[in-house]
Amino acid sequence: MKIAIVEDDINMRKSLELALKDEFDIKSFKNPIEALKKLDESFDVIVTDINMPKMDGIEFIQSVKHPYNFVVITGNATLNKAVESLRLGVKDFITKPFEIETLVEAIKNAAKVSEIQHEVEKRVLKERRVGASDKREVKTERRKQGSDKRKLFYGSSPKLKEILSMLKRASATDASILLLGNSGVGKEHFAKFIHQNSPRYAKVFMAINMAAIPENLLESELFGYEKGAFTDATATKKGLFESSNGGTLFLDEIGEMPLALQAKLLRVLQEREITRVGGIIPIKIDVRIISATNANILKHIDDGKFREDLYYRLNTIPIKIPPLKQRKEEIVDIAQEYLKNVSIKYNFKDKTLGKSAIKALLDYDWPGNIRELISVIERAAILCLGSEIQEEDLCLERRKVKKSINSLEIELIEEVLTDNEYNLLLSAKALGITKPALMKKIEKYNIEVE
Repeated sequence: MKIAIVEDDINMRKSLELALKDEFDIKSFKNPIEALKKLDESFDVIVTDINMPKMDGIEFIQSVKHPYNFVVITGNATLNKAVESLRLGVKDFITKPFEIETLVEAIKNAAKVSEIQHEVEKRVLKERRVGASDKREVKTERRKQGSDKRKLFYGSSPKLKEILSMLKRASATDASILLLGNSGVGKEHFAKFIHQNSPRYAKVFMAINMAAIPENLLESELFGYEKGAFTDATATKKGLFESSNGGTLFLDEIGEMPLALQAKLLRVLQEREITRVGGIIPIKIDVRIISATNANILKHIDDGKFREDLYYRLNTIPIKIPPLKQRKEEIVDIAQEYLKNVSIKYNFKDKTLGKSAIKALLDYDWPGNIRELISVIERAAILCLGSEIQEEDLCLERRKVKKSINSLEIELIEEVLTDNEYNLLLSAKALGITKPALMKKIEKYNIEVE
């Protein structure tokens, strides 16, 4: 997947390059003007900042002619900017600082939207060519996820069996469940499993990631708003609590929920009612809440970042999801099942995992858990020339950082010097160090100064 990064802050740009290069093919640009000159149709997703000199992110998006999928990042989120970017078709809006996993997920989701759009276009073209009398209108339909009974888990590790057994017992009740585990272990799948095995299975299942939505937008996303509640509120909108009424609402990364909203969530759990932003009339709701986090909530409580009373409300039944490296028995089954899905998705002839690939999968520690495993398998299926995937097709060794810290520092210093026309004082300020410190680094790395 080819990604463009448009970011004027050199430290942020280099950090993104380093963090994302093992997942994606990266090309970065110092500013929107440079990007507009060099962008081509090979990019799948563009990640851009909003607040940039000469041309901001909104103007940049408006100036781009090709229909790319955009993910916006910003350090100064405003409602107007967020709304405007969403109106322009931006797929996600992320505020700094953020976890890199959040950005990776946003990029992949944006790419998936693009795939769906291409599939719909292909189907439309196919139907037009066939000219069948029973031509159906191709449309996007929002399905009630609760009635979707697809298999969610593969493999049979003792730990997985134990967890699913506990969740089945808990599913029959409306008790609050808190799923604990590292990023990528599949917490949303476990939440769907709870919903599917509950009396609410025929109703809607909805999910929201607290870390992926700016604080000033999160309240209206959850609670909805009344017409006129703020400048851009031209009509009344239901929030997720109302939209999932009768079903289940999954609150992912609950540890990142702002304190002010924690108090409102506590009231929802106690009173079973919400009030829209700008509204005064309470609205009764019947929603089962499942939450999840990869954070140390008890430390958040000690640090004053999370309410203790809310924690005990959410933590009626805590379930710890172990990392994939502790569930080795599932790795091959998950890989093989996803390999089947990828083969269908890309119309490949059935591909299989060779012995060397299976051994490599079992020997790897999977710091990114199931999410990383899925990514590795999809890439291997695409890059493998034969029908059997071997160890080298997995490229697991490439997932380690290839550049040393020294080489990255040299690259950073050289770019800053070029940008500042080799003015040492200005370059030192841009790097956040003193001029003597910069001179020492130039001497240490034998950097040529014009």
